[in-house]
Amino acid sequence: MIDSEKSKAVYRLHEEGMSIRQLARQLRMSRKSVRKIIAAQGNPVKISRRDRKIVEEATIQTLYTDCKGFIQRVHEKLEEEEEVEIGYSTLTRLVRSMGLSDDGKKDHRDAQVPDKPGDEMQHDTSPYELELGPKVMKVQASSLYLRYSKMRYLKFYPSFNRFRMKCFFHEALHHFEYVAETCIIDNTNLAILRGTGENAIMNPEMLAFAKNYCDFKWRAHAAGHSDRKGGVESGFWFVETNFFPGRKFDSLEDLNAQAMEWATKRIPLRPHAKTKLIPAQLFELEKSSLKKLPPYVSPPTLYHERETDQYGYAAFDGNYYWIPGTGRGKVQVIQFSDKIQILRNRELLKEHTLPIHGVKNERFRPLGIADIRYYPKKCKGPTETEEKRLGAIDPSVASYLEFIVKTPESSVKKHRLIRELFSLSLKVAPQLFIQTIQRAHSYRIMDRDTIERIAIYLMRDNVFEDVAIVGDYEDRQVYQEGRLSPEPDLTKYDELFEKKE
Repeated sequence: MIDSEKSKAVYRLHEEGMSIRQLARQLRMSRKSVRKIIAAQGNPVKISRRDRKIVEEATIQTLYTDCKGFIQRVHEKLEEEEEVEIGYSTLTRLVRSMGLSDDGKKDHRDAQVPDKPGDEMQHDTSPYELELGPKVMKVQASSLYLRYSKMRYLKFYPSFNRFRMKCFFHEALHHFEYVAETCIIDNTNLAILRGTGENAIMNPEMLAFAKNYCDFKWRAHAAGHSDRKGGVESGFWFVETNFFPGRKFDSLEDLNAQAMEWATKRIPLRPHAKTKLIPAQLFELEKSSLKKLPPYVSPPTLYHERETDQYGYAAFDGNYYWIPGTGRGKVQVIQFSDKIQILRNRELLKEHTLPIHGVKNERFRPLGIADIRYYPKKCKGPTETEEKRLGAIDPSVASYLEFIVKTPESSVKKHRLIRELFSLSLKVAPQLFIQTIQRAHSYRIMDRDTIERIAIYLMRDNVFEDVAIVGDYEDRQVYQEGRLSPEPDLTKYDELFEKKE
């Protein structure tokens, strides 16, 4: 409220010729207030208040129940049916005071815990959609945060499960070489068996995992109180505003390499925004309160059973790994974060490094082993030659092949369909094949049997000239290129006959 002396001063200065803008600027008042004072000739402005709206609580409660909790509809019915004019904000305040709306329950912050050296670390994940090279890929960011020293460890995964969670903790804790007393997590089923918050019962597998790392304790925050691990939550905001902008990533491996350099080398040397303290220096002070990791901790592993095919390969994660020896049958595959070990009857046969993300349908064998010409039974052989031959027939066929390639892998078996189309192109006349493909493309058909029925239907309604077969067709370049199968190696049989002689 503006006092009477100030109002008189405003009116007097206005009579002396000072403008409203100058009065508002020098006296730090709004122009609207200055105009009201001038209109009242310096006298105190009386503010008239309307009578308080009184609405019976029973009426509000009945309408709230009838409208199923939608306060906006309650406001409409009060004005239309009860003829009560009341502000919407006033109505929502009354509803909250009556305890009808969930909004009436004040959202208290979770209990704030003082920062103690070596007492707490926090873990959380966050999904992102990033451009990795030419593709857009969904990834999961996993972050571990030491609350006192503000040190962080960050890594991205194509998906996040319990095994990858254990691998992440193994890498992060070995990077720090120290462990805090407690790890605050959300109510994720990767670590919790059942329950939430203080009533959460941790999974026995994760409890056994924590024992290997100085027996740190898992602790879940209360449901809906992610502020309990606000340090790691704000870290993801820092990633979005400081790490992603201005950076380009060629692959998932490039993304993790840049994230490692950013989170473990740059950020620890940067002063904290609020405290102006440097995390790397705080971490040196905190080490005496943290638990030192043992000299060796067994890395997390995952057990798989696989069959060995007739060519000596075992399939794992979409790729095929060579197994030495002549024995066949079941083998045990022990998965690590970056490699696999293949065993038979507890005997280590071979160790293979896992390829980078996105490599599928490849054969891996150690150096010095001759290439095996035959592919595993379920391995998709390359179809580059068939695609090149089909695309050269007609532009419409090339357009259909591009349509097949862009279709998601789960919708059609691309390599098999391309081989079947190439086989069909050798069986029918070129004109019939082109018309068949054009029709299949217009109806977005990618089924071999349906495409063959289209060819039969077109062949019945059209007359195609028979292609004359010339005797020297085997000498043609097209015929020679069509021999896609490699010639059999019969040298072993020649050696066998020589031995018998």
